[in-house]
This record gives sequence, C-alpha cells and structure tokens, in this order.
Amino acid sequence: MVIVRRTLCAFFLVVLVATTAGAQPKIQPKMQTKMQSKVKPGAAKITPKPTEPRLSKVEIDFFEKKIRPVLVHNCYKCHSGDPAKAKAHFVLDTHDGLRKGGESGEAVSPRHPEKSLLIEAISYEGLEMPPAGQLPDEVIEDFKKWVEMGAPDPRVGKAANPKNKIDMVEAKRYWAFQRPKASPAPKVHFAKWPISDIDRFVLARLEMEHLKPVPDAEHVTLIRRLTFDLTGLPPTPEEIDVFVKDNSGNAVSKVVDRLLQSAHFGERWGRHWLDVVRYAESTGKERNVPYRYAWRYRDYVIDAFNADKPYDKFIVEQLAGDIIQNKNPAEHDRLLIATGFLAVGPKAAANIFVEQFKVDVIDDQIDVTGRAFLGMTIACARCHDHKFDPIPTTDYYAMAGIFHSTETYDGIKPGRRSASDERLLKLSHNDLHAKASPEESKAQKERQQEIAKIERQVADLHKKLMEANKKPANAKGAKGKQPARPAVANAPKVDQKAVREEIKKLEDRLDELEGQATASGNLAMGARESAAPADFHVLVRGELKDKGQDVPRGALTVLKTNETAHISPRHSGRMELAQWIADKNNPLTARVMVNRVWEHLFGRGLVDTVDNFGALGNEPSHPLLLDALAIQFMEQKWSVKRLIRSLVLSRVYQLSSAHDDDNYEKDPGNKYLWRMSRRRLDAEEIRDAMLLASGQLNLDRPEGSPAMELSNMGVGVGGKGMQEVRRPSTVRSVYLPILRGLVPDMLGAFDVADPDLIVGKRDVTTVPTQALFLMNNPFVLKQSEEMAKRVLKQEGLDENGRIDLAYRLAVGRLPTASERTDAAQYVADYRKSFEGAKQKGNPQMAAWTSFCQALFQCGLFRYLY
Repeated sequence: MVIVRRTLCAFFLVVLVATTAGAQPKIQPKMQTKMQSKVKPGAAKITPKPTEPRLSKVEIDFFEKKIRPVLVHNCYKCHSGDPAKAKAHFVLDTHDGLRKGGESGEAVSPRHPEKSLLIEAISYEGLEMPPAGQLPDEVIEDFKKWVEMGAPDPRVGKAANPKNKIDMVEAKRYWAFQRPKASPAPKVHFAKWPISDIDRFVLARLEMEHLKPVPDAEHVTLIRRLTFDLTGLPPTPEEIDVFVKDNSGNAVSKVVDRLLQSAHFGERWGRHWLDVVRYAESTGKERNVPYRYAWRYRDYVIDAFNADKPYDKFIVEQLAGDIIQNKNPAEHDRLLIATGFLAVGPKAAANIFVEQFKVDVIDDQIDVTGRAFLGMTIACARCHDHKFDPIPTTDYYAMAGIFHSTETYDGIKPGRRSASDERLLKLSHNDLHAKASPEESKAQKERQQEIAKIERQVADLHKKLMEANKKPANAKGAKGKQPARPAVANAPKVDQKAVREEIKKLEDRLDELEGQATASGNLAMGARESAAPADFHVLVRGELKDKGQDVPRGALTVLKTNETAHISPRHSGRMELAQWIADKNNPLTARVMVNRVWEHLFGRGLVDTVDNFGALGNEPSHPLLLDALAIQFMEQKWSVKRLIRSLVLSRVYQLSSAHDDDNYEKDPGNKYLWRMSRRRLDAEEIRDAMLLASGQLNLDRPEGSPAMELSNMGVGVGGKGMQEVRRPSTVRSVYLPILRGLVPDMLGAFDVADPDLIVGKRDVTTVPTQALFLMNNPFVLKQSEEMAKRVLKQEGLDENGRIDLAYRLAVGRLPTASERTDAAQYVADYRKSFEGAKQKGNPQMAAWTSFCQALFQCGLFRYLY
C-alpha cells in the first residue's frame, strides 16, 4: 500500500504542476498601507501608521462587533481620555493606548493570549477586570480569539471627541451617498475591440493605464466558465460538443439563455445570497439550538432567483412580506417565509435575560439589513456614533425601534435549552408528505397542554419568591410620616430553598417536553408586526440599564430624501424601511447589488469591499461603469438575470486568463481587467462537480432538510438526530444541512461561508489540509471509485479512449498527447504495484480509481481559467 500511496502522490504532483504552471492562483499580496492623501467627504480622517498592515474585512468586523462594544461598556469609564488622568495611566479608547498599556506594562501581546495582561485580567487570573464582575465566558473567548488574530484594531489617531457633531451636509458629498449619474460610454482608440458599452468603459480605463487586453478565451474554456458561473455545475461533454461545433454568431448567447432558464441557476445564485444573510439551520453560540424549518427560507431564495423576481420586490418581501396583501393561501405562506431573512441569524439561546436577548436580535437584524442591502455597517453605531461613517447613534435606534416593533418567530425562547414550535409561524397549508398520525397528534396536544400548565406553575412560583423577598414596610415612614403603602400584616413565611428546588424540577421537565422531536408540519421562521409598536430609546454605551432619549422610528439621516415615508404609530415601520431601501432614489441599493453580481462573475468587485461602501471601504475602480450598470439595473425593472446576461456577453468577461508580463508588472492584481482572473472553484462547486463526474449527483430538490429530524434540544456531535443530519447524501451542496459550528467537512475544508458572519466575498485559501482531504476523505475516495466504474463500463473504448473520457468528465477537455502518455503510464504502474503488493481487490479498478482521484486533485479540476 505504501508503494501505491507514493505512486499516487507522485502522479498528483506531476498533474498539479503541469496543469497549474503559469496559473498563478490568487495569492494574498504583500500587505500594504493605504495612505489617504485627502479626506473622503463625510468620512473621518484616517492616517494609519506606515508600519501598520491594512486590516481585512473580517478583522475589522470582528473588532467592531465583538471587541469594541465590550471595551465601551465595561472599560471606558475608568480607562479612556487622558492617560495621565486614567486609572493606572491605561487607556483603551485608542489603538496606541491599548497597545502601550499602563503601569503594569504592555496589555496585549499579539498572537499570544497567554502572554497578554488584558486576557489575564478579564479571566480573573491575578488582576480582576472589570471590577464589577467577570465577563461571560463567550466574551473572554472572543478576546482570546482576537489576540490570536493579532489583536486587529482599526482605530487610528486620537480618541474621537464625543462632542463633535456629524456634518450631514458635508457627509452627503461622499461618492456613495450621491445618486448614480448616467455617463455616455467613453470613446476608445481600439474601437474594434468592444462589443458592448461595458467593454468601452473597461477598455477606456485600460488605455488610460497603458494596458492591453489579452486574447479571448477558447470555446471549451468559455463554456466551462459560463456553466459554473451561472449554475455552479460543469458542462457535460455533450453540451461542450454542441457549443464547440456551433459556428453561428449567437452561439454564446444561446448557451447563456439556456443556463439562465435552468433550475440550477437559482441554486447557484441563491447560495450567493444565503452567504450574505448568514443562513444556517441552528442558533450557534454556546447552546446550539436547531432551526428545523430554516430550509423554507432557503427554498424561497432559490425560487426567487429562478423566477427572476425583481430585486426591489425581493427586498420588500424579505423585510415586510407579512404586511403585503396576498391573493391566496400559497402566496400568504410564501411571503411569510420570505421574512425568514430576519429570523435565521445566530442567537444566544442561553441568555436568560429576555430584554437583552431581544436587543441582541435587533442588532443582528439591523446589521444584516444595513450590510446586505446598503453596504453600510450601521450596527457599529449601537454604542456610539459611527467612528468612520455619518451614522449617529440616534439613527441606529431609529431603526432599532422598527425591529423592536416586530415579533421575530425563530422557535427560540431565551434561557431555554430547546426550541419551541410555539415560537414559529403557522402556514396555511402543509407542503410535506409526512403528516402526524391521530395518535401523534393527540400526544402532541397533551404535550402542549402539560407545557402550558408547567409554565403557569413556574410563573406563580417566581411571583411567590418575589413577594417573599420584598422588604416589609415600616410602621412609620421618613420623619414620622405614614408609608405610601401599608405593611402586609401576618405575611406567610416561604421556604425559598424549597421553592427554588421546585422551580428547577419543573423547568427540567419543561426542557424535557420541549426537547422532544415534533412531527414535521406547516411551520416556518419569520416575522410579524408587534401588537404594540413603539419607538425605542437610545441605550447609552449600549447598556440596557442606561436608557436615554426616545428616538422616532426612521431611516439613515444621511440618505433621507423628501420621498422618505412617515411611519404610522400603528405600524412597525418595516414596510416604510423596505420601500425606502428599494427606492430608486436610494443611492446605495442598486450599486451594492450590481457590485455583488460583478464580484461573483469577475472575482473582484468594482468596489472590492463588497459589504462596505463606507469610509473604510474602497472606492470603485470604475466609478462611471458602476453607475451605468446601477442605472441599467433599475431601468430594466431590477432584473438580476438581465444584468448577468449583459455582463457575461461582454468581451471583457470572455477574455482568457493568459499571463502578460507587461500588464502584470503594471497591474498585478488585475484591478483594471486586462484578463479574466483565474478562480478556484468554491466548496459547493468542487463537491457537486465530483458527484457529476462520478454520475452520482441527484439533481432533484430534496423535500425539506435533514435538520427536521433533530430534536428540539441543542445540537451536538453526538446529539439525537445528528446521525440523520450527517448521513451521506448525493443532493446538490446547497441542500446540505448547514448547522452553525457543524458545517459538512468538505465544505469547511474549502472555505464555505461562515454562517455566523455576513459574507459577501468568501476567503479563498490554499492550505495543506485541502490536499490531504482530497487524498484521504471517504467521500472523495467513493466518488473516485464511482467515476472509475463509469469510465470502465463505457463500451467500445480502448485505454486511450478511457483516459479521454475521464479527462472530459473531470476537467471538460481532452488531454494533451503528453498528458495521455503520462496517464497511461500511471495506470499501468499502479496496476503493477497493486499486483506486486498482493493486495485484495481488482487491480484494474484500483488503478483507475486512483487515476480518477488524481484528476480530482489537479489544478484543472479545481480552477476556472
């Protein structure tokens, strides 16, 4: 077996080198400091030190969401402002202050939490900070992770002066807050090259930068690129043959139209949107409670892209579908399911404080709404005015009032160890074949009755404890006056210990009842209007106990127009918010979506920071093109399919990925699009392509999700129902159950989006564990074997014919003469080694299985060119 393994490794290296030579996969360039020569209008002046590396989006998000709020809440009172006046001369409100430390020395040792005094202090290991009480375990873990990341801290300069007011007039001059402006396509010198206005905008910038586009891609390369980009699947050999033989002038447009009408289009582009809206089927965090019906929202998204639902309507349905008038029960259900957008985020189910739980849910809803639709980090204004963008804290709480006036139905009860079907929305009809039997229905009814009874008992016992803990009123009040309320005479004594034990016993029984798996039914996650909508108040420094002024519900001040609707006191304001976001006068909405589409097709957005159009984001590389596409998008009734069609039919999309030394020297990152950037297939594409090559891919949409088989108790590796969730499956990867902290191994190995985060652009890594995964994982071995069976079963093929078929199934083209020779030699050598080692099994099957596995490992399979 050692001989076999060495042979496989050797062939893998040969194929890998041969097929990726000159490919130059995207590698993180040397960290550079982005120095600003002038301040962007509406943005705070940022002057990083030359030695500071530029932080990634993930690092900035982690600090702003996990670290800065904790510092503000717990530390700034004693450790901010002038270091000479701060306790221990230690300030935490600036980057330099945090790094420098105080009287005890350096507070943070980047990448070494075990050496960091800050971690020691918050862990109560010697120093004990904050003195009011130890931080929760999950917060301490966040700080350790932050230090392990290198303690990224985007704060620059001195601490912001809280007395400074945001100048909204100046802020509105920032490019992203200006409405898109139409510009005629520029004239170019190489006039014969463009085939669309998109090409003219791109070529004009190339000529400005003294760059030349490379030649067009070959037909086989182009159809593979198109098919993966539009459906997430490789083309079949038959589809390739038809395209290559089509000499008509509209061969490409015919392929594009066919792919746009495929049901697989929605599966591919729906997955892109699910990345953005942090889709998952469990709460995550310390008590990972399942979302057994999250899949309904997943299917809604896929169907919306397949139907080419206008994007403005798509926005409104997700934010306010429950408010939209509907024509029939099916539409009523679909619109309710659309609001799952607000419900599927991560949640701290273990939080026993109901009010804190709700404001954390509201924060998640504000964050996903702001970043998904507007590309703005609104949630950074929860504790203080936004440090970089013109978003005051009052704007955050204006939006918070909207979501505070909304009931979120996610199946979660704060502090409980299990989900509850009572906290889900009931649909008009059941679309599942599995229905509860009369006996099950009777048992479920009895279960709900017992749950209700226990909840009443627990509430009564808590009330009893509260009464017992009330201080007895004095016979005389202050200065001899009679008390406002007379003392309760002869109040019965309560055995508080016995009452608490009874409460614990009842709550354990409640968890047992609610944790039982319930029959699949007509339930969904989503949102509805609150019975008592009301404005919300500012929480000073984000603290529940420190309530400030009430703020009328509304939208971002910097983007308000005369058309911004007034919110009725009787409504939450979600409809008005949705309509404001989807309004053509909103300068961000169309730009943000156009940029997302561009990024998925070209590998880099026109604005590279796809989730952040604010001051910390990058300016567009082609601002006139971005505006032209945004206007086109709106004029074409917000059609995503028409937008994609126009982009892939451009000549710039159809360029090859050939290398050019002169161009590379001037623009190594391909910012100006002189070629098509090579990209590695994402996790779902790699898995689905293996299944398709092996002939095992099930292209039918499954009914529901394996997550429905989970009990309502928290999810764990060995928990009840996990065996069902982890059962091998051949469905498309978009339909695999995505549980927070438990994503499928193959998807995790190849950089699937972290469902805890809003991910507009996935990381792409190249690490040794990926190669080891492809060499040893049982799924990969199984698909290699099935592909080998498929190749060997094909009648009328000799050895070279089988090699040709294997190449076409795996990488979409025929092998070169040298590749064919190497492959034949590899199969022969492997067969001989297998026989010499006297291993059990069929030498022919073993050799071809190994060869097919090597093809799955090669660069031609994993990359698009």
